[in-house]
Amino acid sequence: MLEVRNLRKQYGDLVAVNGVSFCLQPGDVFGFIGSNGAGKTTTIRMISTLLEPTAGTATLNGADIVKDPLAVRSMIGYMPDFFGLYDDVKVWEYLDFFASIYRVPRSQRGDVIDNVLQLTDLTVKKDAFVQSLSRGMQQRLCLARCLVHDPALLLLDEPASGLDPRARAELKALIGELGKMGKIVVVSSHILPELADFCNTVGIIERGDLLAFGPVDQIVKGAHTTRVLELRLLREANASARFMLDLPHVVAAQATSESLVCVDFSGDYEQQAELLKHLVSEGFPVIGFREQEADLEDVFLRLTTGAVQ
Repeated sequence: MLEVRNLRKQYGDLVAVNGVSFCLQPGDVFGFIGSNGAGKTTTIRMISTLLEPTAGTATLNGADIVKDPLAVRSMIGYMPDFFGLYDDVKVWEYLDFFASIYRVPRSQRGDVIDNVLQLTDLTVKKDAFVQSLSRGMQQRLCLARCLVHDPALLLLDEPASGLDPRARAELKALIGELGKMGKIVVVSSHILPELADFCNTVGIIERGDLLAFGPVDQIVKGAHTTRVLELRLLREANASARFMLDLPHVVAAQATSESLVCVDFSGDYEQQAELLKHLVSEGFPVIGFREQEADLEDVFLRLTTGAVQ
């Protein structure tokens, strides 16, 4: 279990991370969302023990990042947004080097390397030179390097940065598989639709403050006090919008085209049915009626202002 408690980092008068707290269980894939400069990387570096917090702490399976950083490091795989790769080194040699650093016994390294190469779909590149790999393969190799010591926690800082759509899709599938294996995975990103595809938990951070944390569906529902209804009519969109403003639970109604009306609605499904009934009884030619589905991007835009440090 990863438990982050009131984690804070301050540089002079600048508060980069302001009392962030959350808890993750094995199998959680946590999407850490925020604009550039919001505090994502600083938080991840503190959890990884690379940066000492000004206040607060975090524990991983009982080991404290401040009091026992070496124990924490042995349980973490950290993939920074910019990582170095060595020239004139083969893929297996690169992984063997890091396996030795993590004190994987020499007798086990061959099997460990084969396993992580298979998991990251790099087996055919085992004897290739690192510099010959594509950007997507290099990302997967860096992730393989993070896995050689079988860590409990993976910290992935913008792992999809610079990848083409196919490589991003492959990386998403791989991260989802790691969650199914029981690892805790923290993924920072600003590509919101992709996070919703494979994260079961998200946190939104801005100017060092954690604005929201929890399961994806709860965060989406909690950020919307009203439903957004979309009505399509053959005609009379403006007249129908004016009519609905006087109906119960209609917070706002606006015709966005000659045939389309968007409605902020505070009622439930029964009251939605009543709204449609009123429109039809008044003779408005409704040909489409649906509720827009909210997503993480909507939540992010509602909760944040775009401000950075």
